[in-house]
Amino acid sequence: MGESCCASKATDLAALAKEQSRVLWIVLLINALMFVIEIGFGIYADSRALMADSLDMLGDTLAYASTLYVLKMSLKAKAYSSLFKAFLMFLTGGFIFIKTIFDFFHQTSPDPTLMSIIGGVALLANGFCLWLLSKHKNDDINFRSVWICSRNDIIANSSVIVAGLLVLATGSRYPDLIIGLGITLLFLKSSLEVTKEARALL
Repeated sequence: MGESCCASKATDLAALAKEQSRVLWIVLLINALMFVIEIGFGIYADSRALMADSLDMLGDTLAYASTLYVLKMSLKAKAYSSLFKAFLMFLTGGFIFIKTIFDFFHQTSPDPTLMSIIGGVALLANGFCLWLLSKHKNDDINFRSVWICSRNDIIANSSVIVAGLLVLATGSRYPDLIIGLGITLLFLKSSLEVTKEARALL
């Protein structure tokens, strides 16, 4: 009876790991593709918000790769993986903050139409990723941290669209810069949250 129960549990865990792996590969590939698209159009449109969002996509791609790597490892390994993801969020936020402050002193005007269109495409892509990850967000800290990454993407994408519309309506570059800073603060806050949870496990 005991052996049968253990065998059943092992089978369930193996099935869960397989499903988690499938989900992670899908969202990893989507984020890698969207990074290429957003960084290209961000540079072309001269949009800080788009470039900020593209770097977040790159960070998420690395975060999903890290999550895949420790998928079958110990809870301690998963906690360290979450710390790595927190570091990526902090690094991304810091870079965008410095870049945005620099741009406040230079006259650049982003393309609001491209900002809104690419932001909309990214929102759809990340909405699908969040839907896939939501089923597993409470599995462990490893999956919770990537779910937080994906949730941040939804907020960032929506912010990029709003920034594009405000730039179009006002003719000013400042909504793009201000929202870029807002995305930065979101990354930093999430980084601290994930760090706190991971350190508590360690």
